[in-house]
Amino acid sequence: MTTASPATGPGRASQQLRIAMDLVSSMRFSISLLTIICVASVIGTVLKQHEPVTNYINQFGPFWAELFLAIKLNAVYSAWWFLLILAFLVVSTSLCIARNTPKILVDLKAYKENIREQSLLAFHHRAEAELPDAPESAARRIGAWLSQSGWKVRLQQRGGGWMVAAKAGAINKFGYIAAHSAIVLVCLGGLLDGDLIVRAQMLMGGKQPYTGGGMISEVPSQHRLAATNPTFRGNVMVAEGTQSSTAILNQSDGILLQDLPFAIELQKFIVEYYSTGMPKLFASEIVIHDRETGEKIPARVEVNHPVRHRGIEIYQSSFDDGGSAVTLKSVAMDGNPKTFEVQGTIGGSTELTRGQQTGAEKLTLEFTALRVINVENLGDEEGTATDPRKVDLRASIDSRLGAANKSVTNKALRNVGPSISYKLRDAAGQAREYHNYMLPLELGEGVPVFLLGLRDTPAEAFRYLRIPADDQGSMAGFLRLRAALADPQLRQQAVQRYAAQVTDAGKPELAQQLAASTTRALGLFAGAEPGPGKAEGGLQAVSEFLEANVPEAERARAGEVLVRILNGALFELAQQSRERAGLAPLPRDDKTQALMAQSVLALSDAFAYPAPLAFQLQDFKQVQASVFQVTRSPGRMIVYLGCALLILGVFAMLYVRERRVWVWLSPRGDGSQARMALSSNRKLMDIDREFDRLRDRLLGMKESKP
Repeated sequence: MTTASPATGPGRASQQLRIAMDLVSSMRFSISLLTIICVASVIGTVLKQHEPVTNYINQFGPFWAELFLAIKLNAVYSAWWFLLILAFLVVSTSLCIARNTPKILVDLKAYKENIREQSLLAFHHRAEAELPDAPESAARRIGAWLSQSGWKVRLQQRGGGWMVAAKAGAINKFGYIAAHSAIVLVCLGGLLDGDLIVRAQMLMGGKQPYTGGGMISEVPSQHRLAATNPTFRGNVMVAEGTQSSTAILNQSDGILLQDLPFAIELQKFIVEYYSTGMPKLFASEIVIHDRETGEKIPARVEVNHPVRHRGIEIYQSSFDDGGSAVTLKSVAMDGNPKTFEVQGTIGGSTELTRGQQTGAEKLTLEFTALRVINVENLGDEEGTATDPRKVDLRASIDSRLGAANKSVTNKALRNVGPSISYKLRDAAGQAREYHNYMLPLELGEGVPVFLLGLRDTPAEAFRYLRIPADDQGSMAGFLRLRAALADPQLRQQAVQRYAAQVTDAGKPELAQQLAASTTRALGLFAGAEPGPGKAEGGLQAVSEFLEANVPEAERARAGEVLVRILNGALFELAQQSRERAGLAPLPRDDKTQALMAQSVLALSDAFAYPAPLAFQLQDFKQVQASVFQVTRSPGRMIVYLGCALLILGVFAMLYVRERRVWVWLSPRGDGSQARMALSSNRKLMDIDREFDRLRDRLLGMKESKP
């Protein structure tokens, strides 16, 4: 007959299980899990969650974006590994409580009155004294005083003496249980209110994220969660005058639709602003339409003041555009004088036909956003306009397009009026985003300008083209000048006028040379003559011509002369455009000089504008929409209870001291010999003072009252 070796068989398995249980229930394991959760929470706070994939690619690049998506860093708090760590933390802390609670309860009941007399001499706080009364009488007197002072006392008679054992501050032990139980409750509440139940429905109930488009009512049932779903957190966007009964739950690979037991109707959206343009208050006047009873319940939802109905809380999350109607007018950047208007709604799109657009390429105009209030930092100082005759051409080209903020010298907050954002998408699906202000802005240039912003990707900041406003406060003057610049006949007439004005009539050869130079400069600027570089026109083409044909030592002076000539010819061209429109000529004053300075820069920047046309906001009818967050949170009360226990537990462990005192009384003559000791779980100066007070009262020659 053989027996199993202790190293093999069931004995080894039980030993390994015990080791694993000790590891999981150890403090080191729990602290390690808490550290990982803290690091993951920091990542979830720093890295924006549930953003579109393109945003991560634009910000971090394809490799890191793919890595973030693979390990779910874009949705940390709903990632499977984060929920698994929370589950392990619950198990670990629960095992730790189960292992230590019996010991704590036993220690709470114990007075440790069986401690030996010699052991009392090993305590740091100890004292000896002779008492006049017998051991039993002294023990009862000391015990009565301690009991009246709030101590729990037990008397023991052994041998020929008496032991007085007392304890206080035992609630400190409950602090350990409360704090650890709080961790379990908070994690359980977090698991209940997280995506765990939703993911369980996806895993076992056949629910799948939806990645398509279309009407919400047409989404199949496998992408919908029932109204009886015990826990969820989603968003509902409702436009004024409409209602919705479906919430959207964002997932890392799509969305889920959550049906609600009621519909939310938005009657009116209210928003107030600070002077900085930040929202001060936004609230929604709503009506809740109960599906079961048909009842209509009016309510008001504000930030931090939710409305609760059928166990679901409705929070005011944010606000958006609800489909405002806008009218846009085209602004030709290539000199085409023809304009047209386009009407649409925010969130919609329209095709630009070949009859409308100036190029042959088919474009799609997408209306993305309307902002009625824009509070910006603008300069108030005048007289800072840049004279193109005094600038370096290369530096001008490098700094002008997108430099609307560089002219600000004295920042001031001011509402600059409405703006429109839209996208122009080509046939290949590539799109640029544009952001144009409706009204001209005073930027300290000496003349108000219209800002036309653009960016290639959402990760970039907008760069702005500045178009000067004419004396009527419109772009008409600039557009007339741009169209005249594209007309060879008008350019030639402007050259002749300029040459005749600045030269002596008796020197025709000089006038002819000046006309030739002006014709070349104006042709380069208009993009009508091929330059030595890649620029199609503007100051960039003139700068490339100078670099290719003028020695570097003479380039600065030649550039200054050429820009003066160009500025004079463009002024005559502007006068011609006004004559053709039946307008009075521009006066030769400082205001006209500032207008022409800005016009030259705007004409030059227009060649770098990536679209043949821009769109200016002409009219709009705003429709507000409110974004609500709807939540059903059964774990909320569990989390609240856990937080309360955590506060009590930490308070008990930090501010409640457990103390034990022993007094051994043995016969000595007519009286008794007393040996006293005090122990505490914390070594503080208060313990020294308390020991001195107890020693004087318990071992003093006269009886002290509490």
